[in-house]
Amino acid sequence: MIRAVLLLLAFALPAQAQAPRSNAWAEVAGPTAGTARSIGGASLGCLAGGVQLPLEGVGYQAVRVSRNRHWGHPITIRFVQDFAAEAQRRGLPDLWIGDLAQPRGGPMPWGHVSHQTGLDVDIWLDLLPKPPQPRAAREEIRITSLVLPDQSGVDPRHFTARHAALIRQAAEHPGVDRVIVNHGIKRSLCAAHRGEAWLRRVRPWRGHDSHMHIRLRCAPGDAACQEAPPIPAGDGCDASLDWWLSEEARRPPRPPARPGPPPALPAACAGLLRAP
Repeated sequence: MIRAVLLLLAFALPAQAQAPRSNAWAEVAGPTAGTARSIGGASLGCLAGGVQLPLEGVGYQAVRVSRNRHWGHPITIRFVQDFAAEAQRRGLPDLWIGDLAQPRGGPMPWGHVSHQTGLDVDIWLDLLPKPPQPRAAREEIRITSLVLPDQSGVDPRHFTARHAALIRQAAEHPGVDRVIVNHGIKRSLCAAHRGEAWLRRVRPWRGHDSHMHIRLRCAPGDAACQEAPPIPAGDGCDASLDWWLSEEARRPPRPPARPGPPPALPAACAGLLRAP
């Protein structure tokens, strides 16, 4: 049962970073015109009518902007701006905002398998003071891992109650589907907040030891958008979380030596890539 639940979640969660590959989607510099639509799912989809996040705003600064990955559905752009402004009102420093999506979404040549429909955003869990930095200086930002080397929990030298509060702020936002963090972070949140309703939306996955990956729900009426599978009931502080410390979890299966052709994107995405 545990493995079945984890496989279900894997369908909706980001995989490990992939080797570089040719990708036409990354070569498109700008979005399509017209109404914003998320097409397909987070790991197999695209984005019409995308909007670029302003690269600096109240409570945030975008990082690694040369990647051209700060595009999203308008609801994602509003979420980032509102979330960062609220964090600032709560006394937190500027947030580093990582990748959203490419101008037309779609698969990325490296770094993510998800982030394809403009409904995902990486927010780095660096709560040190940040004076405004020029964009060039934000290309090589380094953040310390918040998790112990054995991933059994957070490193108390770096993870604080303010980190937990920021994750909770994301998980309690009404438009958020789930917040993905390292399983060591989830384990420590369970130790302090077991039974609290917001923990259900905080999901464990590999990596994510220095940032949280926030996924929003499809916009109302966006018929081509595919929601992620439902989150299991409960706060997630159960045997499914313990599995991440097992030998099986520590040694994920290797991909096949001769993988088959990549899965096909929704048919509507082909026209979107060719559109002016």
